[in-house]
Amino acid sequence: MFSKFNANKIGLTALVALSLVATTVYATHSWGNYHWARTANPFTLKLGDNVSTAWDSYLTGASTDWSLSNVLDTTVVTGNAGNPRRCRATSGRVETCSASYGFNGWLGAASIWVSGNHITQGTVKVNDSYFNTSTYNTIGWRSLVMCQEIGHTLGLDHQDEDFNNEPITPHTCMDYFVPDASEVVHPNQHDYDQLETIYSHLDSSTTVGQTVNQRGNNSDAAEWGKTVRKDRQGRSSLFERGLGNGQKLFTFVFWSE
Repeated sequence: MFSKFNANKIGLTALVALSLVATTVYATHSWGNYHWARTANPFTLKLGDNVSTAWDSYLTGASTDWSLSNVLDTTVVTGNAGNPRRCRATSGRVETCSASYGFNGWLGAASIWVSGNHITQGTVKVNDSYFNTSTYNTIGWRSLVMCQEIGHTLGLDHQDEDFNNEPITPHTCMDYFVPDASEVVHPNQHDYDQLETIYSHLDSSTTVGQTVNQRGNNSDAAEWGKTVRKDRQGRSSLFERGLGNGQKLFTFVFWSE
C-alpha cells in the first residue's frame, strides 16, 4: 500500500538528492589542473595595466580582492602589451587590456598559455564596444567582468554558467548573473578556498616573473582555437589551441547577457 508516509519519504529523498546535486555543481571550480608554478606561498603575480582610466579603479579593486587569498597576491604594474587591441602577452605575468574590440558578442576574454600543467603567461581583455553603452557601463558589470577574467588567469573556472538561474549567494564574480548597477562584485569565500586547493602543493621551479620561450603571443578571437566547452545557453565559452611541445593556449569568453 502506498501510504502518505511513503510519499513524504520519497519527496524527502528527492529533495536531499537535489541538494546534493546543487552542492556538487559548486563544489570545485578549478580550471583543469592549471596553475602558476612557484616554490613558495604566497607568491606575487604582476598584472600589467594596459587599460583606460575608466578601468583603472576596477583593475585595482580586483587586484585587491584576489590578494585577500592566503596563497597569492597580485600587484598592478605598468603594462607591457603594446597595442591594447592586440594585447601581447608577457611571460611570467598577466597583461590586462581594454579596447573597442567590436560588437562581437563578448564582454571579456581571459587567456592562459600553459606548458604541461603550468601557466606561463596570461592576458585579460575587456571590450569597450559594450562597456561604453548604457547597459554595461555600470559598476556592477565592470567589476564583475574584470574580477572574473583575472580569476581565470589564476586557475579558477566559473562556479556557474547560467544567466537564467538564481545568482549564487553570497555573490561571486565567478558566477554568470546580472549584477545591480551599483553593486561592486567580489570573489566569495568558495573562490578563496578553491585557490588554496589549487596551490596546496609547491613546485620545484617557478613560472612567475620568468622568461619562457612561448609561441602564440596574441589572444585574438581568430587564434582561440577549437571549442572545448559551451555554456548553458549553448555558446562556446572555452577554447583550446595546441601550440606544440606540450604547450597550449586556453581562452575563456564572457558573452554578453
